[in-house]
Amino acid sequence: PVIAEYLGAGIATEEFLERWRLPGGDRSRAWEERFGEVTYGPLMSQAWERALAATSLSADDIDKLIVTGTHGRAVARNAKRLGVRDEAMVDDLSGSVGNTGTAHPLLVLTSVLEQASPGKTIAVMTLADGVEVIVLRTTDAIAAATPAMSTADQIASGTTVSYGKFLSWRGMVSVEPPNRPLPNRPSASAAHRRDDWKFGFVGSRDRNSGMIHLPPARVSEKGGAVDDMEPVPMADTVGTVVSFTIDKLVYSPSPPVVFAVVDFDGGGRAPLELADCGPDEIEVGMRVLPTFRRLFTADEIHNYFWKVAPVRGVR
Repeated sequence: PVIAEYLGAGIATEEFLERWRLPGGDRSRAWEERFGEVTYGPLMSQAWERALAATSLSADDIDKLIVTGTHGRAVARNAKRLGVRDEAMVDDLSGSVGNTGTAHPLLVLTSVLEQASPGKTIAVMTLADGVEVIVLRTTDAIAAATPAMSTADQIASGTTVSYGKFLSWRGMVSVEPPNRPLPNRPSASAAHRRDDWKFGFVGSRDRNSGMIHLPPARVSEKGGAVDDMEPVPMADTVGTVVSFTIDKLVYSPSPPVVFAVVDFDGGGRAPLELADCGPDEIEVGMRVLPTFRRLFTADEIHNYFWKVAPVRGVR
């Protein structure tokens, strides 16, 4: 069902150099902040007026206004001049998640939609080498739209990452790897054969006994039935740690590795690596939820699979 219908848009563009990065560069660079603020200001007004004209709305008709962009000063100062009510201004989440780039306006929009009621008018303004505004109105279907885990809950369930570890993960500093052989590169053919398991964390359930197998199996552990399985998506299923081990020798971009045996609610058991959890935090009985993460990089191939992360008071 459609939870928000498109009403119209407004766009304003201009050629100017405000932020840039060479292909392959580690970080972007920006021009002096006042230049961006002054340059974006008129563009924001033009795009805003065009969006309101296209939808036959006024600023007072906007229930929620989302303004995001790579230039924080332009976003913060110019957004206040658009004439909407103070209570309509939306937190852009930059204080909690930073700026996620291309995904950021959709991330904030998702957060707003999760809390919206039917009939609300939402405007999304994005600053990126110009300004684009789209206007949406929520439908009655939004009342029944419930996410598996809301944006607010995902933010609340996060953990603190040290600056040194962050730099290491981003490839900005080199750290000595464990004194172990590097992992083999992941197999494209093997991943393709089991893509539901690798990318969707889909197990199998024996139709006769109801037993859930992780990873999916052709032969049931109970009864021995062959090829009598149905797929069971497990990515949104909470589980409980029943045992764990801390490995300080195995290769990992973020040692030490915490492995846990997890029993999932409703059935299914799997040994998985823990994320967002230090070795001093793990305990038997901890509630965890699957999360899709990078395991390692080998031969310039990023290998992703499912780990589990602690459920920090949101379920």
